[in-house]
Amino acid sequence: MIDIHSHILPGVDDGAQTIDESIEIAEAALAEGIDTLVATPHHINGDHTNDKEDIIERVRKLNKAFARRDIDVKVIPGQQTTIYGDMAEDLFNKNILTINDHNKYVLLDLPKDHVPHFTTDLIFRMQLEGYCPIIAHPERHPEIQENPQLLYTLVKNGASSQVTAASLCGKYGRAVKKLSLQLIEANLVHVIASDVHEVTQKGLYMSQAFTTIEKHFGQAVTYSLMDNAHYIIEGESLYSEPPERPKRKKIFSIL
Repeated sequence: MIDIHSHILPGVDDGAQTIDESIEIAEAALAEGIDTLVATPHHINGDHTNDKEDIIERVRKLNKAFARRDIDVKVIPGQQTTIYGDMAEDLFNKNILTINDHNKYVLLDLPKDHVPHFTTDLIFRMQLEGYCPIIAHPERHPEIQENPQLLYTLVKNGASSQVTAASLCGKYGRAVKKLSLQLIEANLVHVIASDVHEVTQKGLYMSQAFTTIEKHFGQAVTYSLMDNAHYIIEGESLYSEPPERPKRKKIFSIL
């Protein structure tokens, strides 16, 4: 299994702080059946700035550390960038790190309290240059929780989205789990990832999440979401069905 969103890189953001904590995450990943993780440290989120070349070098050193300890986990470079007005220019100038440095998939973080008015335009400009934006954990964003149609609009305009495994396991509450399932049902989710920061409070939950997906949607959907993680790190096209409008509105008002 492949996890495209993790904070396994030590000492760069609010994820692993030491190599020992990175090892704990790697061992937990192996126990889940995960052999590849994309390190996606926060970038330009108000608290952390992690430059492209620094991430690539740190990932190289982490892989060497794992190899010395016979930890059979591969770490791939990536970045979780909070969107901002000049992001398109920085991306085109190769200042933003795409997943596996393939110049294709870009993991985007929305500001915590709103979806900026320029988001749709940014997604459009990225696609014109051959990039594929992936919106990280939309099910946990307060504005999308209140109005899931916002995600439909973004996906309809070419974005993909990544739901957090823990959300599907109820770790963020019943409402977030329900919304996550609703978004999958509407073909608005393209990949599942852990967003693991550390293994005690924010674990991986990947196996449990896929069990939940299979229970609700069957093996075909489950395997498609798993396969998409592979396509992302290889820079290949994702499997997707046409997006649909979520059937219910204001999920959070009824729980």
